Amino acid sequence: MRFTVPEGRKRRICVMVASRANYARIKSVLSAVKEHPALELQLVVGASALLNRFGSAIDVIRADGFEPAAITYTIIEGENPTTMAKSTGLGVIELSTIFENLQPDIVVTVADRFETMATAIAASYMNIPLAHTQGGEVTGNIDESVRHAITKLAHIHFPATDASHERVIRLGEDPATVFNVGCPAMDAVHDLDLSLTNTLFDRYGGVGPRLDVENERYLLVLQHPVTTEFGSGRAQIEETLEALRRLEMQAIVLWPNIDAGSDDVAKGLRVFRERHRPAWLHLFRNFSVEDYARVLANAACVVGNSSSGIREGSFLGVPHVNVGTRQQGRERGENVIDAGYDADQIEAAVRRQLEHGRYPRSGLFGDGTAGVQVAKILATIEGDVQKRITY
Repeated sequence: MRFTVPEGRKRRICVMVASRANYARIKSVLSAVKEHPALELQLVVGASALLNRFGSAIDVIRADGFEPAAITYTIIEGENPTTMAKSTGLGVIELSTIFENLQPDIVVTVADRFETMATAIAASYMNIPLAHTQGGEVTGNIDESVRHAITKLAHIHFPATDASHERVIRLGEDPATVFNVGCPAMDAVHDLDLSLTNTLFDRYGGVGPRLDVENERYLLVLQHPVTTEFGSGRAQIEETLEALRRLEMQAIVLWPNIDAGSDDVAKGLRVFRERHRPAWLHLFRNFSVEDYARVLANAACVVGNSSSGIREGSFLGVPHVNVGTRQQGRERGENVIDAGYDADQIEAAVRRQLEHGRYPRSGLFGDGTAGVQVAKILATIEGDVQKRITY
């Protein structure tokens, strides 16, 4: 079956957004597809992107001018390995119906989360060409396995670095279908006004004392559960929080994502706040893509295990302390220092980064033009849904 559309009709590009991180990683592609004269955007929003406790990304998406063609509730409560597997299965069921109704010409799936796996399975089993962003990367967590499995299901590949481009080809993918466009997340910070004032935070509320980012330095903290270390999330976040307690700097902490172990990390945050009542800690669920970029760009240091300290952090030259194994092996710029799940190590690494200050900007993850490149390729690419290994 070829990637073809009837003459005179726009090519329908269906993009699945399943989380706040998903949206940040694909927003520029949504804009470019929406604006391309030969393409029609079909946006599907689901999973944790619909849930208030994870920041209601759906509200941010709509405020940005994107109205979903469909929404789907696929998250089974529990945040453990069993419910994560079941949520993936439910996602396959729900997305199969949505794809049947929308009849997309190409489905786009983002990165390496379990919801991304559901999108990939549904599309590939329905003979719908599948495009995958951020394939070929190396990390810890279950993401490492999911990412490469999706690569083998996908027909069009948009890796973000030269090394990732090479890995996708070494996995047996046709080089003619692999395009190193950079990471779309860089598009959000490229040429953006990154100035930050205290009033930005008034729009988001959050929990904790009012911040003064205009006169005092602050840390940005994002620590998510590691699914392959399920059961250790609370102990891991407690080590990070103890390091922050010793530093006593203003800290903006974002709520953990929905991966298995999320409740453990969240409980660690709640207990720490109730026990210590720190005047320096402020918790938020979510920011818009642009406001998050501003918060990240002006941080004295990013602490935790989110890839954004590595990706956008390197692009902006923001010091980052990468905690634990979640990003193990991921390419990084010189802005990153690694630390184990140990308060002493984390504290020492943060102090070292604070003393160092800003780093030179890095183009490792692209130049900020990924969205336009992806849309252009999606509008013109030809191929076949029958895949063959190339070695």
